Amino acid sequence: MAQVYRGGQLYGTGRSARLTPHEVRTRTFDPRRRGADPDQVREFQALVADELTDLHQQVRLLGQENDRIKRALRDWQTMHARECLPPQDYHTNEGRW
Repeated sequence: MAQVYRGGQLYGTGRSARLTPHEVRTRTFDPRRRGADPDQVREFQALVADELTDLHQQVRLLGQENDRIKRALRDWQTMHARECLPPQDYHTNEGRW
């Protein structure tokens, strides 16, 4: 994996730092002689920040849904385990076949 640095810190090790919508909206760039139109840059920043907001919300909602499904599975496993017979209670086939 390529090493990428963000804010002087190695990005991609452990829990990665997320780019926030606020960082996108407030990011400034050094002026250049023939740079981009500042209004277009701000418009694009707003668009990206809005998309990030939506994605962060989706991640949060999916995390909540994941937790709910895990709890439901755990509850089902607990209920099912109570209904199963222990191995010593199984009847063995004592017939010829």
